Amino acid sequence: MENIERKRLAVLVGCNYPNTRNELHGCINDVLTMRDTLVSRFGFDLSDIQLLTDAAAAADAGSGGSSSVLPTGANIKKALGEMVDQAKPGDVLYFHYSGHGTRIPSLKPGNPFRQDEAIVPCDFNLITDVDFRQLVNRLPKGASFTIISDSCHSGGLIDKEKEQIGPSHVTETSSKSSSISSKPKAIAFETILHHLSSLTGINTSDIATHLLELFAADASLKFRLPPLEVLDMFESSKPDEGILLSGCQANETSADVTNAVMTGGKPCGAFSNAVQMVLKDREVELSNKKLVLLARQVLKEQGFEQHPCLYCNDENADATFLSQLE
Repeated sequence: MENIERKRLAVLVGCNYPNTRNELHGCINDVLTMRDTLVSRFGFDLSDIQLLTDAAAAADAGSGGSSSVLPTGANIKKALGEMVDQAKPGDVLYFHYSGHGTRIPSLKPGNPFRQDEAIVPCDFNLITDVDFRQLVNRLPKGASFTIISDSCHSGGLIDKEKEQIGPSHVTETSSKSSSISSKPKAIAFETILHHLSSLTGINTSDIATHLLELFAADASLKFRLPPLEVLDMFESSKPDEGILLSGCQANETSADVTNAVMTGGKPCGAFSNAVQMVLKDREVELSNKKLVLLARQVLKEQGFEQHPCLYCNDENADATFLSQLE
């Protein structure tokens, strides 16, 4: 009976960055498709799904994808914060992000790549691994928070979450060359820095200075708190209910596909589409681990050089994806 009473809440964010040099094409399609899947397969109520897209920013917003709430950094964090705040024990929370990712210089000692992961909202107000860690830490006991991030460098997006399938997971690279037209969902740190500098007019390579000048209290915790305070806040090593399915490893890119034959030519994110293909092929319950491994296989067969990852505690690796009701 407990499963039936669970609330199922979702925030879906698709950023295509229309009419800019960073434009993508499949991100809004990704979250619209996932919205349908959440309702039809996973028992979500449409009224409990919040959609944020930048379709309204385009000259032609297209049909069905427009949203009254733009996916700015502040709006995304507000939607996620409100979702976490209303969660109760046993609730199922879900965040799907499709858009650009980036990597920023790390303040943490011992980081193997010396860079940290972030997603890039439509206003470039970066949301970082520290912000996602803080959201997971606020969850009530017994609630779960699943994130799919179909973006570049998305592995490790929840700071300090345990790797279940990641860079150390033995994997073969695809021997197949893909004929699919795609572009990476990444914006280089230098490009972001240049864009922010042009807005602030401040001559510094310190990205925190620009973000704080532009966004003040809406900037990421990573830039608002002293480095040692950030480290101390999130030092806890106890298992939590954060579950990250990332489109690729932290040092890889995720593809935005523009001519996908497998979707009838509809643009999409390669990882988001792989997840949909796996779910359609298997009506039975799938564990988080199985879903990621099968999505890896789909991408390999399609010729993509990206390896989805799973970060969560041991129990959630084997738990059913989104606690499917059937």
